[in-house]
Order: sequence, then C-alpha cells, then structure tokens
Amino acid sequence: MESQIISLTTGSRETVHDITPQCEEFAREQGGDGLLHVFVPHATAGVALIELGAGSDDDLLSALADLLPADDRWRHAHGSRGHGRSHVMPALIPPYATVPVLGGRLALGTWQSISVVDLNVDNRERHVRLSFLSG
Repeated sequence: MESQIISLTTGSRETVHDITPQCEEFAREQGGDGLLHVFVPHATAGVALIELGAGSDDDLLSALADLLPADDRWRHAHGSRGHGRSHVMPALIPPYATVPVLGGRLALGTWQSISVVDLNVDNRERHVRLSFLSG
C-alpha cells in the first residue's frame, strides 16, 4: 500500500475544503486500478463526497449548524464557544472516505468532489492521509 500525508490550512471559519486535486494527483502517480482511502486523523474533522461550488458546501455548513448549534449545551466545553459540537460532527460526517480508482483516475460521479469538513476554528492546520491499495 502506498501512502502520503498532505497538509492544509482550513482557516479561522468553518469550512468545506476541496482536496480533490491533491487526491487526483496522488491517484495518477499510483497509476492502475485500486482504491483511494482518504483519512483525517483529527477528532474534529470529516471527509465528505459532495458537489462543491454550487451552494452545496454552504448548505452543508448550514445543516450542520442546525443539527449541531455552536452554543453552550456541549459537555466537551474547552476552546471556542460550541467547540464540543466539532467532536460530535465526525459521527455524522466520518473522518474517512474510499473512492475507486480506474486507470489512475478517480471514479467519482460527475459532480462529486472530495472535501475536508472542519467546524473547529481552534485548529487551523490539518493533515490528510491518502492511501492507495492497488487492485
């Protein structure tokens, strides 16, 4: 299995960060057929396959704000207000995704992108492990 870690800065706002280009490059470098596994080793981030740039990313953040309000209800209560919700989010948006790779190309649907979802404004630096299992 081949593996590499990419780093990204998600910023000081909640975000849906597109990592499709880095995933495409890694899959292309591996060539052939297999599975790309994307994993964020963070307790407060997730990986989503979602259409980006047409409002869906903002809709996702709005839905998460409705489901997981940034208020004082959370028992896990250090950091910024509502930080505990960031620790609950990976139960809804898991910290991983697996995508088929055919001939070195991601077999995503027409509008699918691979993104890191991050509600934690206290931790701006993220790492993503890309692993390729050839088939």
